[in-house]
Amino acid sequence: MRTVTFDFENDEARFKVLINDEEQYSIWPADLAVPGGWTETGVNASKAECDAYLEETWTDMRPKSLRLALDGE
Repeated sequence: MRTVTFDFENDEARFKVLINDEEQYSIWPADLAVPGGWTETGVNASKAECDAYLEETWTDMRPKSLRLALDGE
C-alpha cells in the first residue's frame, strides 16, 4: 500500500475543488488523480482561493439526499 502525504499549508501548492453525487465538496492536490466518486468543478487554485470558493459556494453542507428528504422533494 502506497501512502501519499501532502503539505496543505504550502502557499505554492495548487488544488482542485471536487464535488460528489451528494453535492459535497473537497479540495484535492492538483497533481493527483481524482478519486472515484468525485468530479472536478473546474476550480484549480491555491488553497486560500479554493477555501474562498467553498465558503461562497457550499452554503448548505447537508448531503443532497438529506436536503431532498427534508424539503419534501
